[in-house]
Amino acid sequence: MSEEIQHGALYIVSTPIGNLDDISLRAIKILKGVDLVAAEDTRKTKFLLDHLSISKPLVSYYSYNEARRVPELVDQLKQGKSIAVVTDAGTPGISDPAYLLIRNAIDRGISIVPIPGANAALAALVASGLPTDRFVFEGFLPVKKGRKTKLEALKSEHRTIILYESPFRIERTLNDIIEYWGDRNIVVARELTKKFEEFKRGKVTEVLAQIAASTPKGEFVLVVEGTH
Repeated sequence: MSEEIQHGALYIVSTPIGNLDDISLRAIKILKGVDLVAAEDTRKTKFLLDHLSISKPLVSYYSYNEARRVPELVDQLKQGKSIAVVTDAGTPGISDPAYLLIRNAIDRGISIVPIPGANAALAALVASGLPTDRFVFEGFLPVKKGRKTKLEALKSEHRTIILYESPFRIERTLNDIIEYWGDRNIVVARELTKKFEEFKRGKVTEVLAQIAASTPKGEFVLVVEGTH
């Protein structure tokens, strides 16, 4: 069934996290039908749209221009324009910009339409082999202020813990997990859905040794066993 685009609606569109074939048919329809696409990185989104043979006006919407851009986008929504918000990869609002825009749009009575799709946290979780019935997603740990407090607070967490990390801080984070949480079971996923997708499983010390033996590349998802 064809989906009609709602005038003045904000579409939260999930995009592939690596493999471009993971775009949903519904996401394609929405991207074709909206008036405007608000993108975290317009260059990356243009690459995706070109791949899909879609031509749409693009406007940048990322963490550093978010406060200025949100009122502009909300005004356009109130004027009846339909807007799709996308991030570089995955679901907007999950460790990526979108929350402030969604919150302001709701406050102005604007319709919010989620278009589900790829998500790195869930992809890593279901393939991890660790308990999936109860879990907590923490995204990126604080780099400086609040890092120790956060690590200490999660030490007694019984649910499976999901974290994101960059290749530049992965070794530091694994060392911190050993220090604050102990040497528990962990699964580290890298380059999910891409050609060099990789899972490392074992105790944190074992996985850390494997990662330290090479130059870390790509974005990482850490799935950590909760305390018993």
